[in-house]
Amino acid sequence: MENVLRPLIVIGGSVVLALVVGWLADRLLRRADARDRETPLWGLLRRCRIPLNLVMLTAILRGSYDEIKWKPVQDHEAGLGQFLTLILIGASSWLVVRIATAVVESSYTRYAASTRDPARVRRVRTQVTLIQRVVSAIVIVVAIAAMLLTFPAMRAAGASLLASAGIVGVVAGVAAQSTLGNLFAGLQIAFGDVVRIGDTVVVEGEWGVVEEITLTYLSVRTWDERRLTMPVSYFTSKPFQNWSRGGVQMTGTVYFHLDHSAPIPLMRERLALILKECPAWDGRDFSLAVTDTTPTTIQVRAVVTAKDADDIWTVRVTVREQLVAWLYEEHPYALPRITTEAQPPTPRDHPAIEDERR
Repeated sequence: MENVLRPLIVIGGSVVLALVVGWLADRLLRRADARDRETPLWGLLRRCRIPLNLVMLTAILRGSYDEIKWKPVQDHEAGLGQFLTLILIGASSWLVVRIATAVVESSYTRYAASTRDPARVRRVRTQVTLIQRVVSAIVIVVAIAAMLLTFPAMRAAGASLLASAGIVGVVAGVAAQSTLGNLFAGLQIAFGDVVRIGDTVVVEGEWGVVEEITLTYLSVRTWDERRLTMPVSYFTSKPFQNWSRGGVQMTGTVYFHLDHSAPIPLMRERLALILKECPAWDGRDFSLAVTDTTPTTIQVRAVVTAKDADDIWTVRVTVREQLVAWLYEEHPYALPRITTEAQPPTPRDHPAIEDERR
């Protein structure tokens, strides 16, 4: 009877004690979260319930399994102890990663709520994301190393490997040159403020928004919902356009190739009317001027402004579409055409030109 009750008491007591500790920790965090709503840390720490329960249960079993005194357990006591140790190391690393993630997310949330500058928020978001990934990678590497060291054969192999660490380090450095380059480039991007999550960039002729930055690669979401995955070293070694650098306000241009007789003053007036009816225009500035001429056409440039890259695209396409439609309906002579008459048209042929000259 004792051989049955002792394992049940030890295992059952360990499970109950672990659940009670986890429940008490969750209650304390819930009360702290209800008392201090402005600090999201307590609510985020509640995500650690499962790894905390697993750590507590494994630690209690690891310390008390030899008290079971059950023959099948005693026959495999060394293997069971090593198995519980491996689970304890894995659960502890899981708990550390969850706590670090909660602290980082809480810090970013509080900073984003108190800062009105979107550029600074994106910069901090990029930095905390990479910091979180670095911490997770370090914890995982240390946990794997600790697990391997629990095997006697691996400890002996580790001692022999330390003797040739110099050669191994040189070989690993040469083999992982590209990976290490991307790793340092990721840290440079995070703390050098080169590019941030949410920035509008143009890379390899593609316009898009930076969606994700890791230690080795960067993902850009293009306007047509494609994803460009590029090594982070690209952004530290090659030129690219960052439209969000130094502020999100944008100035855009729209070019028209028209006939020499195009009514430029009337186009300025029409451009002003189009922009007043365009919600994406921020009202800062606009202009229209002839910037170039050829024997058959002139180049007209319209300059418009908007509060960000998305709105400047909307303003540009709106101006282009409506001005071309207006010229086609009201002044078709201003559109480019192939001249077949012997002499250029006179002002009488175009009342708008005659009115301008008067």
